[in-house]
Parts: sequence; structure tokens; C-alpha cells
Amino acid sequence: MPQQVNDGNVASRLRIIRTLSPGGIAIAEPSGPPRSDGMREYNLTTFENLDRRSDEIARGLIEWGVKPGMRLAMLVPFGAPFIEIVFGLLKAGVVAILIDPGIGRKHLVKCLSESQPDGFVGIPKAQMIRSVLRRRFPQAKWNVTVGKRWLWGGQTLEQVVNSGREANEDILPRVQRSDAAAIIFTTGSTGPPKGVLYTHGTFHAQIDRIRERYDIHRGSRDLACFPLFGLFDAVMGVTTIIPDMDPTRPADVNPQRLIEAANQWEVDQAFGSPALWNTVVRWCEANQVKQPFPTLRRVLSAGAPVPAETLQKLRGLLDPEVNIVTPYGATEALPIASIESREVIAETGPAAAKGKGVCVGTRFEGVQWRIIKIDDGPMTHIDQSEELPQGKIGELMVSGPMVTTEYVVRADQNPMHKIQDGERVWHRMGDVGYLDARDRFWFCGRKTHRIETANRPLFTIPCEAIFNTHPRVYRSALVGRGDRPNQTPVVMIETIECRQNNGKPIADAQSLQKELLELAARNPITRRIEEIIIRRTPLPVDIRHNSKIFRERLAEELRTETRIQPSRE
Repeated sequence: MPQQVNDGNVASRLRIIRTLSPGGIAIAEPSGPPRSDGMREYNLTTFENLDRRSDEIARGLIEWGVKPGMRLAMLVPFGAPFIEIVFGLLKAGVVAILIDPGIGRKHLVKCLSESQPDGFVGIPKAQMIRSVLRRRFPQAKWNVTVGKRWLWGGQTLEQVVNSGREANEDILPRVQRSDAAAIIFTTGSTGPPKGVLYTHGTFHAQIDRIRERYDIHRGSRDLACFPLFGLFDAVMGVTTIIPDMDPTRPADVNPQRLIEAANQWEVDQAFGSPALWNTVVRWCEANQVKQPFPTLRRVLSAGAPVPAETLQKLRGLLDPEVNIVTPYGATEALPIASIESREVIAETGPAAAKGKGVCVGTRFEGVQWRIIKIDDGPMTHIDQSEELPQGKIGELMVSGPMVTTEYVVRADQNPMHKIQDGERVWHRMGDVGYLDARDRFWFCGRKTHRIETANRPLFTIPCEAIFNTHPRVYRSALVGRGDRPNQTPVVMIETIECRQNNGKPIADAQSLQKELLELAARNPITRRIEEIIIRRTPLPVDIRHNSKIFRERLAEELRTETRIQPSRE
């Protein structure tokens, strides 16, 4: 067998799973439209085939001349080939550049260029665009086309695989846990996306914590509505059921397709964003579907807090014993904390609605965290930080084996986010909040989104929660007019009516405005808010999770006075 089985390569876990259940199904991917009964055909990949195919890809790359440590950018849609190729890159010791296409073409090209890739692994369309923009990627000499190759050179994936079949099994490199494994980009929701360096040790730590905390066992079947989790599934011995959906637009999912796949495969686990589960809940209510997922036993939702109301409605659609968990973290540090839906519904959700912030739960094993005094400047050494007492709102910083230690794209941001503490590196999350008596973190918003008034700071999540309790409000955004420390707070409202009639006048907008101002005046944390804007268009949000509001864009609207005025009767 290839020598990497016992080294630090996270992909060596796949060999172990193959040994334990070679004929087990690793990936099931739809191969055609559903039949009239909702059933459909699937292309199946066993753990043995996945491990063998990724071995062949790795050996073929090495045989071709690709060296460990080289950077190859992945531009392949999520599916079985994506999973096979990523494991192939990891086995070859290659650093995989992973970018969510949902960040938009402008950011995508810039991130790829700044990553300085040695090559691209991509579908023909991606390779064609890379060829047109080749001056942006002067080092990209090792290009693999997943599909038919035209005039842009390099090799096809099948050529790489065929070469790998003939190569010596001992050709694969030995990899240490400290070696680079991937560059994964942040969403860019609060600034330009940053390239985070993941080591093989980072992935090992993530897999171990997720499996242990959520009691995930080999043989489970996961409806994977978030691509990266499909990679985790494979090395935990979990079958990845790829649903019929666009993973870059979770809010646009067709819930019927999820339900059909879940029932056909009797899935016991599902991973999706809050926007996805909210869409599922609304669809089931509208279509009077009472028990859409009878075999589910575990639901994971990450990317943003899930409202208690959504969790309660989702629980009503599932078996009473189902655990619905919401892991908390960031691209730079995941997982950090977690909370179960019952705790949210019974305790923390009602507190959140009163402006206490959103409780994200307790720490994962190995995580250390502190709340430090808010500072917008760089902080490179632990002595520069000031730890705050329990209950005091400040910035969260974390450390642990799953916490990344540096940005390699936009490295200028390292002093703003990484704090040295001897051999330990702390990551400043950019999230503000406080720790309670049970060592739970209560999220109060992003540091960059806080409003600094002449009297005291205002934080987005607690303030917005007050307005979100109004039955006509879908969501709200607290934005500052002017510059710190003399900003004026403004709340922009997206109504339920706005969601349904995008761009049309809002009925009784002035009356609603008056009601919301009265609501604000009754609460101590919002009583200084005197300007409310009822929008006729939805608030701008990120594509990946459909929940992170682009408050920077809204602040720019205020600065340029191009905001949409409330409709008048």
C-alpha cells in the first residue's frame, strides 16, 4: 500500500474507511430527473472506488511533475468528481485553493490571482476563462481540465488518472500534520475575502471534534447541502447524498427535491444553512406537509444563528428525538461552539428576542476563548489585549487546534486578527459579545458593524432583535450615519410584504414607521434610535448563507443619500 497511510495526511483517514467498509457507498449523486413517483437514479461511488480514484489522481499529478506544496485552484462544481479531486490533491501534498463561486466574479478572479496558483483544476468553461485571463496567473503551468480540453494546454483529468494507474504506489509523498493542505477564502461579507491557510492538522482537529460532539458514526447517511461537509463525511465513513440543488444559493432550494432524496435514501443526518431550513419550513407549512423527514436523527445548521421560531417549527416537522444543532465559528476557526435547539427554544431564544444577543452555546473540546476590550487597531502580542469580566461586551478571541494561524492571501490582515501568545496563536473573531456564568458566548454582532454614538455604543444583534419582534418585520439592519464616535443610529426595515412584492410600495409605511419608533422607545437599548427607513427592496445579503446583511452597502447608501425612501400613501 502507498506509504502515506500512517502519516499526517488527513486523506489517510480515507484509507482506513476503505479498509473497514470497502463496498459501502461514499457518494450518491443524481443522474437524471426524478420519475413521476419522486424516485430517481443515482450514480454511486463506493469508499473503495473513492480511495482508489483519489490515489490515481494523486499519483498521476506527481508522475506528471506536480510537486508537494504547489498550489492548485479548484474550479469544479460540487459533486463526486469534486470530492475525488480534493482528496487526490491532498494525497499528492498539493495545497488546494477553495473559493466559493458565490462571492462573485470580481472577487473570484482577484482572489485567484492573489493566491498565485501553480495551476488550475477546472471544468472547460473555467479553463477557458483562465486562458483568456492568463496574464493574471503567470505561474499557472499545471492545468487539469475536468472534461474536454481545447487549446489551452495541460492535461485532462482522465489523462492524469490513466498515468496514475501505471505509476509506482510508493510515489506519494509523506505529509506532516503541520504541512499546508488548503487555502480557503472567507465570504468577504465584511471586507475583501481573505485566504486562510489550513494545515492537515487543522482538518484532523475539525473532523475529530465534529464526530465526537455530535456522535457521528460510520454508516450514517448525510443529505449534504453544504459542499465542504461532504469531504468530512467521507473520512467519517458517512454516505454523502448530494441533493438536487445549487449549493451557492441555499435559499432558492426546492424543498420537495430534498424531501425526495432524504426519503429515498432514508437519511439520518442533514447539513444546511439557516436560509435553507427556513425555506423548507415555509414550504412545508404552505403545502401542509407534516412529517417530511421521518428518518432524520440529526440536523446541523451553520453560517448564521437560527431563530428560535424557525427551530421550533422545524422541530415540529421532525421526530421528537431529533437533535438540531448549530455549530458556531468562522472560516478561520471552526468549530468553536455549539448549542442544541431545545436550549434555544426554551431559554436563549426568548432572551435573544429581548435584546440579550444570540447564545451560540458552549465550547468544543480544546477551544480556549476570552472577551477582550474592543480595539479597531492591530494587536500582535497578548500583552496588548485587555481581558474583560464576565457579562461585559467585548471582542471574542479564540485558540485551539482547529483555529488557523495565518492568512496567506491578504497577509496584511494578520496583525489585525492574529495575536501571538508564546507558542499559541489567538484569532480575533471580529465578533462582539459576552460570556455568561455558564461560559456560553452570546453573540451581539460584528465589531465593524457597531455604532459609536456620543453616549454609548450600540450593537446590531440586540437592537435588531427588538424590531424583528414586530409581526410585519422580516428582518432589520442597524446602520450608522456619519463617522465614529459621533454616529447617528438608523434602522432599515425589510418587511414581509417587501419580500413578497419586491420594489412595490409598502402599505401603511408611515403607520408602521410610527409603530416601530414607539417600540424602540419602550426598550432601553433602542430608545435613542429615532430614524427608521422602511425599504421597498430586500436588504442585501450574502449568497452563501442568505442571512449575513451587507451593512457596509447600507452605510454607503446613507453616506451618498441614495437610500430608498419610505413609500407614501
